[in-house]
Amino acid sequence: MATIQEVAQKAKVSVATVSRYLNNPDIVAQTTALRVEKAIKDLNYEPSILGRNLRKSESKLLIVLMPSISNPFYTDIINGIEDTAIERGYNILLCQTDSNPKREAIYFNLIKNQLADGIISMDPTVNRENLTEIAKEYPLVQCSEYDEEGIISYVTINNELAAYQAVKHLIKIGHKKIAIINSDEKFLYARERKQGYERALNESGLAINSDWVYTTDNLEFDSGRQAMKNLLDKDVRPTAVFAVSDILAIGALKEINAYGLNVPEDVAIIGFDKINFSNMTYPTLTTVAQPRYQMGSMSARMLINKIKGKKIDSIILDHELVIREST
Repeated sequence: MATIQEVAQKAKVSVATVSRYLNNPDIVAQTTALRVEKAIKDLNYEPSILGRNLRKSESKLLIVLMPSISNPFYTDIINGIEDTAIERGYNILLCQTDSNPKREAIYFNLIKNQLADGIISMDPTVNRENLTEIAKEYPLVQCSEYDEEGIISYVTINNELAAYQAVKHLIKIGHKKIAIINSDEKFLYARERKQGYERALNESGLAINSDWVYTTDNLEFDSGRQAMKNLLDKDVRPTAVFAVSDILAIGALKEINAYGLNVPEDVAIIGFDKINFSNMTYPTLTTVAQPRYQMGSMSARMLINKIKGKKIDSIILDHELVIREST
């Protein structure tokens, strides 16, 4: 591979002139620029992009923080981030935190050491104080989960309204015994979706039965099964269930089938997120669709604008209740 010194020698100019041409060709005299360009083509010289970016204090790399790469909720968001980043000359680095503070510290150090230009955080478990401190000095955007009292710009949906509309649908089709399978309420989305569930019941004059409120430790398939088993073992069973994620809902659906019950005749169920698997269940799952690709694309666009010093505002995108066979 040719070196910049060989290009300079062939073009009969200094190495500094070749460097100036590569970084800002407009400041190089036209006749000199033509000689340098010809030498580059003749020698098939490829400049170091990393070196050029470091000289400009840019890495053209965006960090994407997420709790688990295996969660299908994040797939479309990542696609939206990556497509928009590449379109604008950036690459992304997916960083799985596993809710581990030591891992978070490693990824935060990447931006502190100028090895990345900005962060998109999709991790609801991330340390809020650390995230806020990073956001005071470096470009950072939150996607989906956000800090309601924080300073960090975000892209999300109205979780409370989405949950409210999902439960109102169950009430509209005749259900009065409605349970909720929720996640840990230390997460904002879990608190907001429970608020939507409670508002729908209160508006319709339905009592909130604590026996029908089940909180899981995580958003895994087996947690959905266990939650549904608990609900079905109650003396009075709910006739409908609102689950705050599709994965929990699919686990619950599996358990309902294991009990020999039918969906939606015996128990109706609604999920949340509209992951691809939600259309592959039997019966297909009614769910709240988040515009996940758009969320990812928007968060990347916001972050890049922030990197360039532009002012950005938080965005709340529209959701949609997708009614299928499970209700």
